[in-house]
Amino acid sequence: MPATTRRILITSALPYANGPIHLGHLVEYIQTDIWARFQRLRGHETYYICADDAHGSPIMLRAEKEGITPKQLIDKTQREHQHDFSRFLIEFDHYHSTHSPENQQLVEQIYTTLNQQGYILKKTISQAYDAEKQIFLPDRYVKGTCPNCHTPEQYGDNCEACGATYSPLDLINPYSVLSNTPPEERQSEHYFFDLPQFESFLKQRLETADIQESMRNKLAEWFNEGLQAWDISRDAPYWGFNIPEEKDKYFYVWLDAPIGYMASFKALCAKENLNFDDFWHKDSTTELYHFIGKDIAYFHTLFWTAMLHASNHRQPTGIYCHGFLTVNGEKMSKSRGTFIKVDTYLKHLRPEYLRYYFAAKLSAKVEDLDLNLEDFRQRINSDLVGKLVNLASRNAPFIHKHFDSKLSAQLPDSPLLAHLQSERQAIAELYEKREYSHAVRKIMQLTDRANEYIDQQKPWVKIKNPEDKASVQEIATIALNAFYQLIILLKPILPQLAQDAEAFLQTQPLQWQDLEKPLINQTLAPYQPLMQRIEPQQIDSIIKDSKEDMQQENQLNSTTNQANQPSSTPPIEESAHINIDDFAKIDLRLAKIVRAEAVEGADKLLSLTLDVGELGQRHVFAGIKNHYQAQDLEGQLVAYIANLKPRKMRFGLSEGMILAAGDGQTLHLLNPNGEQAKAGMKIR
Repeated sequence: MPATTRRILITSALPYANGPIHLGHLVEYIQTDIWARFQRLRGHETYYICADDAHGSPIMLRAEKEGITPKQLIDKTQREHQHDFSRFLIEFDHYHSTHSPENQQLVEQIYTTLNQQGYILKKTISQAYDAEKQIFLPDRYVKGTCPNCHTPEQYGDNCEACGATYSPLDLINPYSVLSNTPPEERQSEHYFFDLPQFESFLKQRLETADIQESMRNKLAEWFNEGLQAWDISRDAPYWGFNIPEEKDKYFYVWLDAPIGYMASFKALCAKENLNFDDFWHKDSTTELYHFIGKDIAYFHTLFWTAMLHASNHRQPTGIYCHGFLTVNGEKMSKSRGTFIKVDTYLKHLRPEYLRYYFAAKLSAKVEDLDLNLEDFRQRINSDLVGKLVNLASRNAPFIHKHFDSKLSAQLPDSPLLAHLQSERQAIAELYEKREYSHAVRKIMQLTDRANEYIDQQKPWVKIKNPEDKASVQEIATIALNAFYQLIILLKPILPQLAQDAEAFLQTQPLQWQDLEKPLINQTLAPYQPLMQRIEPQQIDSIIKDSKEDMQQENQLNSTTNQANQPSSTPPIEESAHINIDDFAKIDLRLAKIVRAEAVEGADKLLSLTLDVGELGQRHVFAGIKNHYQAQDLEGQLVAYIANLKPRKMRFGLSEGMILAAGDGQTLHLLNPNGEQAKAGMKIR
């Protein structure tokens, strides 16, 4: 254990609960997880918590589009997020949701305190309103022509072409993205947090706050522009918490989202018997760190800091920002296949490859990080496979074959191991400062020295000489001790490799202090390959699958949009009609569902095995997961198009189509009844 054990609470920004996790998200969670694992490895009492950001209009509107409730959507998304994070070895002590009793209690408590102290204002404001959908429109749900540079198709908050900011109704020819109709200007009374009251406190606080210097400079610009009262309310319909004593007013998602940090920890306290006030009271002496993206620094360093101060809670010890992810030097692109979801990546590569590559590029600065896919492949093959794992794979055979799988009983003095020992404190300091790229560079330099030692000693030559054979055990023992120490140094980045190495070396879970304990007289387990090279075709497959993800998403959105169109449609033109001969080409039959299963990695698909009588069994994918439970479908008869051309999908081959009817909100399978109905019968 270290001389002084610290108590540390760490958070990452809350992912929004309306979509899957992609590689851009993972920059932050990998950065935070490495730091949390490092603190645990050093023996500090460390808690890493997070939650889904589960409120707001976009979630309400997406749930409506999918024909489910917002609660069903956020519950499903939370399960998917936790699954993706766990597969990427992100080790939360607790993962929660902002739509929770703990969060509602804390939100109302903090709001009441702010209101009683005179920090809440009421103002009447003008907003864009969609009369057809009967909803006040969030800024991003209004598009039009920029009033500054006249670029068309810009969102209602800022122009992506010239950078100008404005209100939605300032746009030229604005329209609602929900109904394509011009928005109306309507007035509504809103609640505001009076941020300007905290200008003096915030300026003083931010002079000494533990944030990056570039962010401190950015904050100075915001003060120069003048702080504004912050709108913390939204009008019904809205998915979120009601403001106390208000029927049609809700807390804006950005008010309850950061309080979600506290709520997640409060839930952990109940589970682990921790004291909430030890970490959140204004006089707390524990450490609290937020890891966030640079795009939300404004909320965390101004609004959140002021809210904590005004509600008698402690200030963060540090707020650390990171940049965005680009792929091959450009923004992530769905059409180029570089908008890569976690599930798509993990079908082809192990998570630690990306953890290592991100670590090798991450520093304490607020810099964008580029995932160059060819550099990624070469670096993993060179550093992890060609250097690190190579140390074990080239030395273990000597120990197994010639020395009964046992390391030397004594470890001779070794300049290599002495040098490794001398660098551990410098590497610890780099981890602490979040200078992961420098730490990785140092560790790889040590790995190079270990491989140079083996090349100089040439154990493959000495093993052939009876007089030198005994020295080979010492050489291999030194090399494997170097591997053992390097694994400890890299364990925060490569936790699964460390676990596999522990099994091979027959050790307990390694801690930082184990760097002081050499491995001697140790019996090794049989060596199993610890990592494999990345092949070019694996990268190609990720790109290909990501493009298919986009195509399926577009098809699904197109189908959903068509289903959500008004039922009153214009008359079909004569050219759109088919004749009876065209219809006769369709082989429409009854089919019995003999097996139904969810499709891993697909939001809406079920995999169905059908009995089609004399035609045998057929397999189809059906987008009905949000409307039917798989176990409820087995044994049902459905209408099936048997002669539709099979379609190759990312998840397999779909041989035909089953029929369903819906109105955009509900969906009903066409399942004929009757005692005479049986699989394989033709529908006439």
